[in-house]
Amino acid sequence: MDYSKTLNLPQTEFAMRANLPQKEPLMLEEWDNKNIYKQALEKNKNKPSFILHDGPPYANGDIHLGHTLNKVLKDIIVRYKTMKGYYTPYVPGWDTHGLPIELQAIKKLGIKVHDVDPVKFRKMCKDYALSQVERQKEQFKRLGVIGDFENPYLTLTPEFEAKQIEVFGEMAKKGYIYKGLKPVYWCPSCETALAEAEIEYSDETSNSIYVKFRVKDDKGLFKNLNVDLNNIYYVIWTTTTWTLPANLAICLGPEFEYVLAKFNDEVYVIAKELLESVKKAANLENEEIIATFKGSELEGQVCHHPFFDRESLVIVGEHVTLESGTGCVHTAPGHGQEDFEIGMKYKLDVLNPVDEKGRFTEKAGKYQGLTYKEGNKVILQDLKDLNMLLAEQKITHSYPHCWRCKNPIIFRATEQWFASIDGFRKEAVEAVKDVEWIPAWGEDRIASMVQDRGDWCISRQRIWGVPIPIFYCEDCGKELITEETIAKVVEIFKEKGSDAWFEMDAKDLLPEGIKCECGGTSFRKEKDIMDVWFDSGSSHAGVLETRDDLSWPADMYLEGNDQYRGWFQSSLLTAVATRGKAPYRTVITHGMVVDGEGKKMSKSLGNGIDPMDVIKEYGADVLRLWVSSADYKSDVRISKDILKQLSEVYRKIRNTARYMIGNLYDFDPNKDMVDYNEMNELDRWALLKLQHLTKEVTEAYERYEFHVLYHAIHNFCVVDMSNFYLDIIKDRLYTEKPDSKERRAAQTVMYRILVALVKMIAPVLSFTADEIWKYMPHIDGEKVDSVLLSDWPKVLEEYVDEELEKRWDNILEIRGEVSKALEIARNNKLIGHSLNAKVEIYAEGDTYKFLNEVRDYLQTVFIVSKVELYEGIKEDLEYTFRSEENKDLAVVVSVAPGEKCERCWVYSETVGQDSEHPTLCSRCVSVLK
Repeated sequence: MDYSKTLNLPQTEFAMRANLPQKEPLMLEEWDNKNIYKQALEKNKNKPSFILHDGPPYANGDIHLGHTLNKVLKDIIVRYKTMKGYYTPYVPGWDTHGLPIELQAIKKLGIKVHDVDPVKFRKMCKDYALSQVERQKEQFKRLGVIGDFENPYLTLTPEFEAKQIEVFGEMAKKGYIYKGLKPVYWCPSCETALAEAEIEYSDETSNSIYVKFRVKDDKGLFKNLNVDLNNIYYVIWTTTTWTLPANLAICLGPEFEYVLAKFNDEVYVIAKELLESVKKAANLENEEIIATFKGSELEGQVCHHPFFDRESLVIVGEHVTLESGTGCVHTAPGHGQEDFEIGMKYKLDVLNPVDEKGRFTEKAGKYQGLTYKEGNKVILQDLKDLNMLLAEQKITHSYPHCWRCKNPIIFRATEQWFASIDGFRKEAVEAVKDVEWIPAWGEDRIASMVQDRGDWCISRQRIWGVPIPIFYCEDCGKELITEETIAKVVEIFKEKGSDAWFEMDAKDLLPEGIKCECGGTSFRKEKDIMDVWFDSGSSHAGVLETRDDLSWPADMYLEGNDQYRGWFQSSLLTAVATRGKAPYRTVITHGMVVDGEGKKMSKSLGNGIDPMDVIKEYGADVLRLWVSSADYKSDVRISKDILKQLSEVYRKIRNTARYMIGNLYDFDPNKDMVDYNEMNELDRWALLKLQHLTKEVTEAYERYEFHVLYHAIHNFCVVDMSNFYLDIIKDRLYTEKPDSKERRAAQTVMYRILVALVKMIAPVLSFTADEIWKYMPHIDGEKVDSVLLSDWPKVLEEYVDEELEKRWDNILEIRGEVSKALEIARNNKLIGHSLNAKVEIYAEGDTYKFLNEVRDYLQTVFIVSKVELYEGIKEDLEYTFRSEENKDLAVVVSVAPGEKCERCWVYSETVGQDSEHPTLCSRCVSVLK
């Protein structure tokens, strides 16, 4: 119900209209002018702290709904903890290094990175990053997010970079940093190595090929089979044709059974369980099984490479599966982690014939100069020409792509810097157990990820980032990294930032008189930069340990569930490696934002929604309400229909508060409050419901279950207040003497409810709550500049009366039955408004006994003009309604006798009895007189 239509109030009260898109910016300005965030910190400065450490969003482009969900969740928690009395500094941060910013700088400036001086190029990247920080900062503030936006943390600042070097140095000191030749994820488009967290999987259509490797040396195992060795082939299966030039081995499962299946003149070695699928793919029929061997028996045989004059060794490995293919796995140690690891065991070369741009090198022989994609076609044709292709199919499969340029990546062995996870893996898995994970399954997820992950490739072949602080001796080539060299770099970076690495000579970056073990005194600098996940993963040290208002570890990290393999993990690894424990006490994860049908949002599908567009139409508070409305632990849906529904929920909550404010225009809580003991049962029931709401909402905030409080508050406003209590007390508010105890009691209840309600919605509906706070009356000494500066409401146990609750639950049930009778009468055109009605209740047993006890409340609760109660149900009476829920209850509805009082709208036989007020009932006449 829109109560504004029923109010007869001074026009100033109507100023509290919604109009959020226009009003919210003015409130933001007011928050800034009054420095509400600093006031909140000052208020709680000597109280226990709560530190929510902000995971830094990437400084590139406008914010999206994922940012909105994340930042508003954090803001709800920060605001709640502030009102609960915690010292809650919130320092927003930004991730400001890395490839995407490089690409934007290149694109915007129309340059080629190799044509620009590194220092100049880094300056361009920095300027771009800072512009994006400012852009996103304003958008986050527009969402109503409060925090130290004047002093955010940026991963490009000298003090942060210096702390990051310290973290790296500590890990190096403990022996966790090493350089090695290994296959890594490599993006040919971006020309750099990638970390696991920078990989996305998308569908890719590839050639699925079955390739024959002719046996060269069977180690005498096949000599009694009466088959020419030149006609026996191992059959491998691959979807990456371009990796065949790097093949050095064929890997079998040691315990699997392999058959030698003869088809015409050729014999193929294939895993027994996969023979049928291979036959189907190659259109083979009528095989003859001439022998069966275990994989381990075939180990050590040698095959010819299908198109190079080179051998391919038959080996065995536990990683081989029978899920697809042939059971004979093409092994190229330079192009895959498992291939690399098994290759180390057999001392195979780490052959990588592909350069950083994805082109074949001279090691690929005739394919030199081709891109790996071009090589796919040429190699496939060569296999056909050489009769080494058994079968070919097209398949669509999930394949890793670069998360930035969205192009497919390749696996490529290169020399990179790694962090050895084995050095502290056990400690990291143990540290996970000391953290509260919300949802709880997060613990198993990150523990298994850490347990199973390989070493962390931390080097990148780019320019915009923090350099790896390692030097190389010009004489012997040995790496130089010591406590002294790290300390010197930290000192320089604190003063000049990481640009100094590119501006200064190696000798100026090193301690004076430093020498290599070989005696050399001339050094060169490492050219690679650190993985940006090392940047953000060091923020627990770079932020929590460097600011006076923060502390380590953080009480909470809160990010999307993609960060189990991203920021949560990189932070955990750097913290455990350097400090022996996790950098957080609690970790909360939320799902991704999807459309109304549960589909991922994308430009191609046209289902994206810009949060700034939503704010222009509805205001930020409706977006904040959306964040609170869903169980964020799974994916969160949003659509125009959902937003429309939420705006209606917002309107109901707002109008409930607005109605209360409107009816408190002449109420001064300093002198008009009515004592609880002087209130009637209905008023005490309303305060009882408020205590339940306060308890439920507070517990929901404590458990970070915001959808629970969303439903509780909405239900309270609509069901308990609008549809019941506020509807019933209208008669008192509008017809009783303004300063009567009955009216003041109702106002006291509304005031108490409004005070608690505005505080409970404040963390979510921050703008609306402050607007309500501005318009509502206050007790002396409690008027502060923002509701955020007030204290959280407490449950008043003296208002919790179980007997009263049971009694009014019963009244509500009976009211529901009577309402059904009134609806029937309304549908039959007997009455219009319920005040047109007279209600006769026929009841038996306990129902009659109870109704007789509360007889005085019935007319008020049913909102009718007259109620008559009779004991016993007469079978010969035509009832308007017989209750199915309560067999002891029946109702007759008729038109109320008398005339309608034009002041209270109640039909009464006393209207016209007073000559001075002929249109009023006796009750209204007595009030006026």
